[in-house]
Amino acid sequence: MKISGFSFVRNGVKLYYPIVESIKSILPICDEFIIAIGKGDEDDNTRELIMAIGDPKIKIIDTIWEEEFFKKGVINGMQTNIAKEQCTGDWLFYVQADEVVHEKYLPVIKKRCEELLDEDDVDGLLFRYKHFWGDYNHHHLGHGWYPNEIRIIKNKPDIYSWQSAQSFRRYAYYDNPRQPEGTSKINVATVDAEIYHYGWVRPPHLMQNKRKALDSVHWGKSKATDYYDKAPKEFDYGPLNRLGVFKGTHPAVMSKMINEFDWQNMLQIDGKPNPYRELHKHEQFRYRGLSLLEKLFNNGKQIGGFRNYNLLRKY
Repeated sequence: MKISGFSFVRNGVKLYYPIVESIKSILPICDEFIIAIGKGDEDDNTRELIMAIGDPKIKIIDTIWEEEFFKKGVINGMQTNIAKEQCTGDWLFYVQADEVVHEKYLPVIKKRCEELLDEDDVDGLLFRYKHFWGDYNHHHLGHGWYPNEIRIIKNKPDIYSWQSAQSFRRYAYYDNPRQPEGTSKINVATVDAEIYHYGWVRPPHLMQNKRKALDSVHWGKSKATDYYDKAPKEFDYGPLNRLGVFKGTHPAVMSKMINEFDWQNMLQIDGKPNPYRELHKHEQFRYRGLSLLEKLFNNGKQIGGFRNYNLLRKY
């Protein structure tokens, strides 16, 4: 059995993505790791730091991000597929640049891949998620954040990244990677492992820069520039006491970033949200109400919500 890791990134270091940590976190169970690195700004050294990992299993594909695909996140899916198509493993383990896997899960993940390798009806594996917010001690518990997502797929030629690289689907045909058509959900089994998502853990000014970069590939560069030119220069995380407190351990590869955490004085711990900004989802009455109902009557599990997969419960 062979496992290929894969991902994509652009301006990762400049935007405070834990991309090196992300790669290192799954590298021990991967036979290769393919990463598409988009040409970034001159003051970004993401490529150099990834090369400095010094592992021959890492293979870099240099890419150019074309602005004509900076709408609806299309470029993210395209970059994911560029890396995916170069993978040679039986299983393909996808981690985004802000996702890290705790080392305690690696044996569990590898064993699960071995168990389901010859089950042809299983297309992928479904992970639980822990979404951190503001710092490394708070995470989302409530409604509105995806609790599960596909991060391992079988190396099947008709399975590709879907939409803004959120997940994966089966395409009826894929002659032109810029214009995929005819999708259907893939069949997945669960794996008893979590993805630690650090996409909303950054110094406030870098969080705003990251939002601008992300919105640029969804709205278009000019619209995002106009919006953020008028927006505050720092992101407002709001009162952190409205989130869950993390009492576990972080992946060992995150120790350096956690030790460098120095923006605690810029965070709001309690009190009311700033009335002059739009409320975050977890601050809105609707989502707070749904979260309470889920906690009281559904064992904390999300009621409803979009599921981009067919769960095979027999496994």
